[in-house]
Amino acid sequence: MRPVYPFSAIVGQEEMKLALLLVAIDPTIGGVMVFGDRGTGKSTAVRALAGLLPPMKVVQGCKYGCDPADKGARCDDCRDRLAAGQHPRAVLAPVPVVDLPLGATEDRVVGALDLERALTTGEKAFEPGLLARAHRGFLYVDEVNLLEDHQVDLLLEAAATGENFVEREGVSVRHPSRFVLVGSGNPEEGELRPQLLDRFGLAVDVKTPAAIGSRIEVIKRRDAYDRDPEAFLTHWQKADAKVRRSLEKARTRLETLTVPDAILERAAALCSALGTDGLRGELTLLRTTRALAAYEGADAVTLDHLRRIAPMALRHRLRRNVLDDAGSTTRVARAIEDLWTDGAVAP
Repeated sequence: MRPVYPFSAIVGQEEMKLALLLVAIDPTIGGVMVFGDRGTGKSTAVRALAGLLPPMKVVQGCKYGCDPADKGARCDDCRDRLAAGQHPRAVLAPVPVVDLPLGATEDRVVGALDLERALTTGEKAFEPGLLARAHRGFLYVDEVNLLEDHQVDLLLEAAATGENFVEREGVSVRHPSRFVLVGSGNPEEGELRPQLLDRFGLAVDVKTPAAIGSRIEVIKRRDAYDRDPEAFLTHWQKADAKVRRSLEKARTRLETLTVPDAILERAAALCSALGTDGLRGELTLLRTTRALAAYEGADAVTLDHLRRIAPMALRHRLRRNVLDDAGSTTRVARAIEDLWTDGAVAP
């Protein structure tokens, strides 16, 4: 199997890379929606990020990848074994990255009866679907705005409950399904359902590099990778290791960082000024600001952190304003300037 393209070797697309790093530090931020051109490294970045993450502990023999330390999020099989006094053994497994094709059937997404086993042994058994495979990892949907309604409904249900419940041919299965949803799409090809768009914690825009030098560098790196993947991976190994250490430190530091009330007040005022619905915007700002501070090794969360992540946390939550033709990013930046001055930081 060819090695995964190194995360550090991706040219440009800094906002997209930062958004992916932040949700890796704190998955409760929610998913990442990437708007923009094809061929800009979206799927490459997702797979490369998973390659940076350390292996996760899973229950040995569990086909749903249950976390041995999380007693509240286990499949039926793990619950039954615990009830019988069997304590799970932990083994290491890579963080999963699962693609959800546009044409995937409901059975493929949520799981179905294992027909081969039923025909050969007469035993009814459940074959896990994509939602099971993506548990505790990343679920990537290219052209997510073109998903059919029944697929969107399945994703919304899993995102809201954190689990998947299936009944098929007399087989009833419940298992946890918590994943970071990463979607990509071109807004010109169709709009995303508001209910699903709201489930993405962050939204970023990517564009094909305009600078000739950047375009040439992308081509050179990709060609070097295709010609000799192992040598290319070795060349970027040190840079990726540095990012990996930063991620691990940020996850540890996240537990000790608190967001001052002054930051929360500005976050709430910003969401109010922009007219965002509900409180998911404020929650996303809180979690993302804290994750950014942890990633950068800051001792405290400041207004500068809030200012920098506000566009990616709020641009997809704005209502359309027929009297204002400015883009959503511009509207967020304008609201920030109206609420506080440059350089202000929390005490």
